[in-house]
Amino acid sequence: MSMVHEPLYPIAVLIDELKNDDIQLRLNSIRRLSTIARALGEERTRKELIPFLSENNDDDDEVLLAMAEELGVFIPYVGGVEHAHVLLPPLETLCTVEETCVRDKAVESLCRIGSQMRESDLVDWFIPLVKRLAAGEWFTARVSACGLFHIAYPSAPEMLKTELRSMYGQLCQDDMPMVRRSAATNLGKFAATIEPAHLKTDTMTIFEDLTQDDQDSVRLLAVEGCAALGKLLEPQDCVSHILPVIVNFSQDKSWRVRYMVANQLYELCEAVGPEPTRTDLVPAYVRLLRDNEAEVRIAAAGKVTKFCRILSPELAIQHILPCVKELSSDSSQHVRSALASVIMGMAPVLGKDATIEQLLPIFLSLLKDEFPDVRLNIISKLDQVNQVIGIDLLSQSLLPAIVELAEDRHWRVRLAIIEYIPLLASQLGVGFFDDKLGALCMQWLQDKVYSIRDAAANNLKRLAEEFGPEWAMQHIVPQVLDMINNPHYLYRMTVLRAVSLLAPVMGSEITCTKLLPVVISSSKDRVPNIKFNVAKVLQSLIPIVDQPVVEKTIRPSLVELSEDPDVDVRFFANQALQSIDHVMMSS
Repeated sequence: MSMVHEPLYPIAVLIDELKNDDIQLRLNSIRRLSTIARALGEERTRKELIPFLSENNDDDDEVLLAMAEELGVFIPYVGGVEHAHVLLPPLETLCTVEETCVRDKAVESLCRIGSQMRESDLVDWFIPLVKRLAAGEWFTARVSACGLFHIAYPSAPEMLKTELRSMYGQLCQDDMPMVRRSAATNLGKFAATIEPAHLKTDTMTIFEDLTQDDQDSVRLLAVEGCAALGKLLEPQDCVSHILPVIVNFSQDKSWRVRYMVANQLYELCEAVGPEPTRTDLVPAYVRLLRDNEAEVRIAAAGKVTKFCRILSPELAIQHILPCVKELSSDSSQHVRSALASVIMGMAPVLGKDATIEQLLPIFLSLLKDEFPDVRLNIISKLDQVNQVIGIDLLSQSLLPAIVELAEDRHWRVRLAIIEYIPLLASQLGVGFFDDKLGALCMQWLQDKVYSIRDAAANNLKRLAEEFGPEWAMQHIVPQVLDMINNPHYLYRMTVLRAVSLLAPVMGSEITCTKLLPVVISSSKDRVPNIKFNVAKVLQSLIPIVDQPVVEKTIRPSLVELSEDPDVDVRFFANQALQSIDHVMMSS
């Protein structure tokens, strides 16, 4: 239905649809609420539509979710901000339903409306709503209430502020763990609106209760609160209130809480400042790196470089490096993989000598790890180490391992090495490359896996760009063209792919004298797949070579292919011929 006629859509029909048994019709109707509201006008929307929605006790979560979302952007349709309070009753009802995502969306919409409401309206309408939900009999209302305090609090008068703080304290001690979880999740947002004087007293008391909760699901949410509160408190208060909590959490009996600390540790360090980090958090972090749960070690290992950046190199070498050595031979492959993805970043932090003495042996052991992801993570970050120790040392120590990985049994590892070769080539220089890596690049063109052959062809193009056409003419082109006689048609196809990629780099002259004859001879191949790939390559060569060559050499070959018995060959040959005609027309 077009937008022009939509406002004329009968309102009665839409209201009927809201009561229809078919859920799809009800959903469509809810999604068109703005249309209904525009047609009704602001006053009738306030007096008829919104009360109708408040009474609409639909039991389908999908419909309720759509309604919660629509009402969040409904202020313009009820007459602007001064009438925003009429939207609160239907959303209040939605805050008490059982389905979590509906409640979350209703809270989100209430926050959006509340943040636009006038201060007097917040006191008259919004704060009473928050109080009703917070005192709700059913736990769902109390869970929703926790997410609204940060909107209600700033505009409340002093008396009401005290009441709101006390109510939040009660929610943090609620009998239901779900309510305490919601209170712990929203504590940071609420604390950001509280005055500094009350922050130290009331909020810290609430926070300490949550950190000692008997449910680990509540305690782990309090870990996030540590970072949020740490940013609000003065540094000395942070050290006295937040730091002991972090240290205790790092030894919590529940691994989930310890995992949360490991995950959030960098943010927690930022909250308490550099000095307490060195004295108190380094021992806590070392404990997490040696935790008996693999999940905790994975989270801690992933933060090792970030953490070392806060410390001095001496402290990192003294405390963190021994743990890194242990993790590099950890029993869990996922821990080793997490470590491998970040350990290269430690090289710039520790400096050249420590990298050569301490980190290189770890890199080598991870490069030889039996788990492919570990090897992959190391390869992809080699450039960070190169910046620190220089290419000579890197090539002496790591190149043998790289050559070994070039023939790795896992094709993804071979692929990572190929993608790294152009970078390595530019760093090693042409002489070194020819000695050590040239043969490998040709070997990959005959790999059993298509992705490797394709990447190898792309690799040759990037090398030609790096070292120039003359070098490519000597070291790449002859070996590639020799492969056109390979008995296996898939390898012959790889040659065609390499030719199409190399031609733009090599220029018109080399393309005409060396590359084009090989492509033309392949048009006589017995395999149709080769022939239609020839047509594709010839099409790609049209802009590169001169017009006479197109007419004398390329067009006759394509005409011959356009009469081939195979339908695909004919299709691609005709496409290429059209391309020639198009170029002719435009020139």
